[in-house]
Amino acid sequence: MTHADLASRIRAASHLTGQFTLRSGRVATEYFDKYRFEADPALLDEIARRMAPLVPSGTEVLAGLEMGGIPVVTALGRHTGLPCAFVRKQAKAHGTCRLAEGAEISGRRVLVVEDVVASGGQIELSTADLRALGAQVHEALCVLDREQGGADALAAAGIRLLSLLTAQDLQAAA
Repeated sequence: MTHADLASRIRAASHLTGQFTLRSGRVATEYFDKYRFEADPALLDEIARRMAPLVPSGTEVLAGLEMGGIPVVTALGRHTGLPCAFVRKQAKAHGTCRLAEGAEISGRRVLVVEDVVASGGQIELSTADLRALGAQVHEALCVLDREQGGADALAAAGIRLLSLLTAQDLQAAA
């Protein structure tokens, strides 16, 4: 499967038409439902296989962000053999009361994993939290960079964004 074939499969699985109210309140006739490519085991496995070579050398832990980054990081962990941490938006108030569950992150080089990046805001917030817990975070890896300023915003926060695909790749697959 080529890069273009993968983009086409992701677009076919995730592109919806109809009437959708967006977070901004705007109404759109097209929608990209990222959970649809994450819910397809064969497609998610292919995505993870292709993301594995993008993992920077020296990475010790993969940290998937709640919620969409969790299936991606789990699949990626299978292909890299690296342990995974599952990062909440807020530490839970019961049980372990942890922000990052799973693999230990303190003092380790951690790669943040996300499904789709638009502004990069959640990666920036979660990276700050992970760094406060002692993680060394320098990069984030996503399936799709929507090319809406996220890479630049993250760079300003000292985070290099790596992506498997871009919005341009999906547009070309249309």
